[in-house]
Amino acid sequence: MKFDPKLCRNESEVESKLIVQYLLPTLGYDASKWHQEVAFGSIRLDFLALTSPIFSSNRDSAPKTCVVIEAKHPNQNLNFHVRRLTRYLTKLQVMYGVLTNGKDFRIYELMGDRLDLTFQCQGSEITDKIEKISDIIGRAKLAGLETNKSIPLINLPIQVDVIDPASKSISLLTPASKIMKTIAIYHNKGGVGKTTTTINLAAAMSRKGLKVLIIDLDSQANTTYAAGLMKFDTEEDDTLKDSNIYNVVFYPKSNYIPEIALKGSFTYPEVDVIPAHINLIWQEANLIDKESSKLQLVKKLELVKDNYDLVLIDTPPSLNLYAKIALIACDYLIIPSDLKPFANEGLRNVKNFIEEIDEFRGFISRSPINILGVLPSKILTNANYIKATLPKQEKVVQDRYGFPVLETRIFQREDLSRAIDNFVMEGDRQIPDPKSIFDFKPDSMSAAEFEELANEILEKIGLRS
Repeated sequence: MKFDPKLCRNESEVESKLIVQYLLPTLGYDASKWHQEVAFGSIRLDFLALTSPIFSSNRDSAPKTCVVIEAKHPNQNLNFHVRRLTRYLTKLQVMYGVLTNGKDFRIYELMGDRLDLTFQCQGSEITDKIEKISDIIGRAKLAGLETNKSIPLINLPIQVDVIDPASKSISLLTPASKIMKTIAIYHNKGGVGKTTTTINLAAAMSRKGLKVLIIDLDSQANTTYAAGLMKFDTEEDDTLKDSNIYNVVFYPKSNYIPEIALKGSFTYPEVDVIPAHINLIWQEANLIDKESSKLQLVKKLELVKDNYDLVLIDTPPSLNLYAKIALIACDYLIIPSDLKPFANEGLRNVKNFIEEIDEFRGFISRSPINILGVLPSKILTNANYIKATLPKQEKVVQDRYGFPVLETRIFQREDLSRAIDNFVMEGDRQIPDPKSIFDFKPDSMSAAEFEELANEILEKIGLRS
């Protein structure tokens, strides 16, 4: 049997025609030795090929002799998925990983905390080189590497669900707290990708079955627009000016979240959104005169803690009252940054601001903000920049400003801007119809990056996807 990469037009066909129909049986993995859609907490594997029907729990230093196989769309560049595969293999201590999009086929080996590229060929060469591939990751080869000691069922701190032989899936899920998690997306510099992060992270989480609420606290209302809530043409038709986040934080005994929240049309499943409005600029003076306004969002979120799994708060690029309200209310913080000099210098302001907020949180018996990390966003895709400059910029963030850096990187791609700028025509009218990247171009690299970000955040905050 020969494999023809021309048969693979999308990711699903890479999975079915290359991996399921050709690769796994040719390498000696029968139906009891491989599983599809394997979940280890927030980690989701496309395929896991084993030398025995169960996953080893040996805790010694040697990686487990099995193979993680990740399939990508034929148009995707595999270079952008190596970091995620590295995280999978190091987290699970698995010896080998395969990345393929049908056109490109790679085998990586775990060496300590890094991956080495052991083998690479074009999709058209897979059949001719299958013996070489089998000599690296074939079941007979890996079985020979197994030790003779007993291999009990996985004994990691995770819950094992039943393996369904019919569906070929394993679900190994972390025990999840039902407590609602609130994440602020904040940087005091504008133009670093806060809105893009909020909208697409919300969509990614919603697609995983989580109930998500977005709160827009920025008077520019970019997130409100990107959520599809600004489709009016004139001030007279403005339905948001009397029902937005200002009402939530100004009135203590009315305007509760269920009364103000709207359904965003930017993604499916739908996400609830508390909109912002340009009037927030002058309305801030009213809130400053009302000290209790700092705590109204905390109190009203407490009332809906059973309604949502995740709350994402988009913030203004400033140190104003709205930013304070967001950081007082959140449990966690993501700091998007393009890592350029001004953005990095702004991190000093962010750090001082967090210290100020944490002092106030202490007075109201709230624990300090849990900083998830700086998210590299709007990053250039130039290969030389990614290899030489980007790691240095990330190191500056850690060494000079003391912030952790998230593993995921969000690159500057046309698809992301086109998704938010999407529109439909109604007669001679151009109607804004913004979409998340998952609804606009689900097979894009940007969608893969936000999927990776969602998985990383889920792992850090302890929510089960």
